[in-house]
Amino acid sequence: MVTVSVVIPTYNRASVLPRAIDSALSQTVSEIEVIVVDDASTDDTEALVDEYGSAVTYLSHSENRGGSAARNTGIEAATGEYVAFLDSDDEWHPEKIERQVACLESRSARWGGVYCGFQHERRSRLTTTVDTLVPRPTGYEGDERLLRDLLLLEFAHGGASTLLIRTPVLAELGGFDESFERHQDWEFLVRFLQRWKLAFVDECLVTKHDTGFPDIETAVRARRAFLNKFSEEVVDLALEGYPVIGRHRFSLAKLAFASGEYRRGVKYLHRASIPTIRDFLGMCRAVISGLP
Repeated sequence: MVTVSVVIPTYNRASVLPRAIDSALSQTVSEIEVIVVDDASTDDTEALVDEYGSAVTYLSHSENRGGSAARNTGIEAATGEYVAFLDSDDEWHPEKIERQVACLESRSARWGGVYCGFQHERRSRLTTTVDTLVPRPTGYEGDERLLRDLLLLEFAHGGASTLLIRTPVLAELGGFDESFERHQDWEFLVRFLQRWKLAFVDECLVTKHDTGFPDIETAVRARRAFLNKFSEEVVDLALEGYPVIGRHRFSLAKLAFASGEYRRGVKYLHRASIPTIRDFLGMCRAVISGLP
């Protein structure tokens, strides 16, 4: 009887994939299945997964379809009561699944999923300093407040790697939107929070590894798609006085500066919203990291 299905989407990450797989297989619960979905990699991903034998199920796409499609393929193959997602460049702490299953089993079906605390493995001394001076806000749970803060980019959920979702909930939501190039977790969580509550395990159970900055053009397209899809919610928040667009402009400015595109960063910073000292320090870090 499988309790949790672990879905690991991957694309050309054979160099780091074993770290993710090993962390899934090292969980303190035994009733799990690990499903790796290879999104048409051109490296040694298949041969690497084959070395795990029957401990890991290997599925593949004949052509590259994106992270959402890979997760959906894993969801279709999952047989567990819950599905947990693990990005192939991240890793879990051993108690992650045990803690999250225990949390959901103590709640009603109204609580459709759970996330947990996380940490970044920082390569920058400046980033570590920012985190020390202004710690990341403590997580919280619920629905309406999380939905608002997600649209405002103030909900630090740590991405799909922190999530464990009831399988029937995923079926009702239809999985992930395959039209999104990026921010698939944001899009999924908005739809989730419109119907279910999200619980929180207040422990650091995921380590996220820095893998560079996304392409700015791709990020802009994905951001527009996200804001357009949920334009009604964005307008409602704007009418209540929340600077949704300003927060997203700030986020894009930070990405542009970190990528060394200073002129573009200044453009996005115009009419941006900088609500916290942590945001300001994060912008300073982005500007410095983008220097040649």
